Amino acid sequence: MRKLILPAAAALMASPAYAASGPFFSLGNTDFVVLLGFLLFIAVLFYFKVPGMLGGLLDKRAEGIQNELDEARALREEAQTLLAGYERKQREVQEQAERIVAHAQEEAKLAAEQAKADMKQSVERRLAAAESQIASAEASAVKEVRDAAASLAISAAQDVVAEQTTAANAAKLIDDAIAEVGAKLH
Repeated sequence: MRKLILPAAAALMASPAYAASGPFFSLGNTDFVVLLGFLLFIAVLFYFKVPGMLGGLLDKRAEGIQNELDEARALREEAQTLLAGYERKQREVQEQAERIVAHAQEEAKLAAEQAKADMKQSVERRLAAAESQIASAEASAVKEVRDAAASLAISAAQDVVAEQTTAANAAKLIDDAIAEVGAKLH
């Protein structure tokens, strides 16, 4: 409102323009009529409270701009909070992925060691089974050789006894065997 008073006062104090002739305060002077029109225009503006409405509109616009700035600031803070949250989640996921990989590597190492131990036990069992089979085969072979040797010895003894025994010796051996059996039974 004060901004409008200053131009009006300057217009009243201004010296009359050279375009008009005669006294300044007459309706014949165009400068005076323009001044009266201007003052009437200013009075109408003040009567209808146009400066207040303009100030209110400007205040409303400034308030709207301030609200938009506050909203933009709040959105920016919210975006920064979300960004920080996502970055934190990304770090947590990265750490979790690293822990999972480390755990998987450890499990793989343990599985490899277990497989190695199982393989060693399997080889030991197979060696023991093979040694047992070898010992069994060896014992069987020794028994077969003994049996064959015994059969051969018996056969050879029969052949020798049959060649050396005469009929008189055979009768004497039979009599001795009967007597020995009779003595043992009584």
